[in-house]
Amino acid sequence: MTTPPLSPARSAGALVFTSGQLARGDDGAIVAGGIEAQAERALANLAAALEGEGCTPADVVKVTAWLTDPADGAAFNAAYRRLFGEPWPARSTVVSALLAPGALIEVEAIALRR
Repeated sequence: MTTPPLSPARSAGALVFTSGQLARGDDGAIVAGGIEAQAERALANLAAALEGEGCTPADVVKVTAWLTDPADGAAFNAAYRRLFGEPWPARSTVVSALLAPGALIEVEAIALRR
């Protein structure tokens, strides 16, 4: 697998922008287990990207998520609720094909470093 030319996250002043995070395991492969496992892993990868820039999920102000199947929305929402709390970040969820074979979800965020 070729590593794409991107940073997991970048800062611009107090703003932190993450790249889209997939459900890649430590070996770089998309994790097995369906949308539940992929949502948990993609969000864990998102949290790690934020941490690398000195932020936590509580600092997130906007999330964009891509799902390949609209039926996966409930499972994504369940994992999302475990990571984020109120006040909820603004969010857009889009149904689309994804570039990585086997990926069911991709998620990115904008955070405000405090």
